[in-house]
Amino acid sequence: MSAVDTFRALHHDRSPADPLVLPGPWDAASARVFEEAGFPALATPSAGIAASLGYEDGQTPADEMFAAVARIVRSVSIPVSADIEGGYGLAPKELVERLLETGAVGCNLEDSTHPGEGADGSGGRPGAGLADPRRHADWLAEVRAVAGERIVLNARIDTFLRGAVDPVGEAVERARLYVEAGADCVYPILAPAEALPRLRAGIEGPVNVAAPPGGPSLREWGESGATRITFGPGLQRLATAALREIAENLHR
Repeated sequence: MSAVDTFRALHHDRSPADPLVLPGPWDAASARVFEEAGFPALATPSAGIAASLGYEDGQTPADEMFAAVARIVRSVSIPVSADIEGGYGLAPKELVERLLETGAVGCNLEDSTHPGEGADGSGGRPGAGLADPRRHADWLAEVRAVAGERIVLNARIDTFLRGAVDPVGEAVERARLYVEAGADCVYPILAPAEALPRLRAGIEGPVNVAAPPGGPSLREWGESGATRITFGPGLQRLATAALREIAENLHR
């Protein structure tokens, strides 16, 4: 079975008590740690990689993001999905080609708009809002048409992040459009645990949630309806906090 087929299969036939847990490596060293711990696949966080490269979230140039993802993929033998934000202003064909060149077998694509974003991936974070759902679905369909089955497409839904009037209802409608466009999984980022049963009831197919520190357990997320659990930059920030404590102890 190919890496992409293996990764896609991990999203299906899971019990509620056994969601797919995908740690987020920010460099090759962290990726190896997660693989050695026994995780079956990984999902890079764009914000974590940005921090490791010295950028603010959303400001990493596309070339550097793809290079970082490629280093992570080369460092492990398990499937890797890449957070490639809003696609860096690239046309679907170039976006898919560049992603496949890294060796990644999946990607996150978000439905926030980033005015002024250039093809280098910079300059687009301020003033972000929600993309028109049908237009975004059409774009996802173009990505799927180019990629075929070579990429597991995780469509991020930003209704909670952007403060939509009805974040659950809008997320369900966007999810329907994105799944019809070819998304393998949908990701209503920042959805609170109490909203997940309603989301799960209205969404066909796998649902990704972000697990914040101090929130429900991984099992509880799964029993609430999560198929797949990721952590955004949370693990990178925990590692940085641990390193800060080590540094402070050395400096005493």
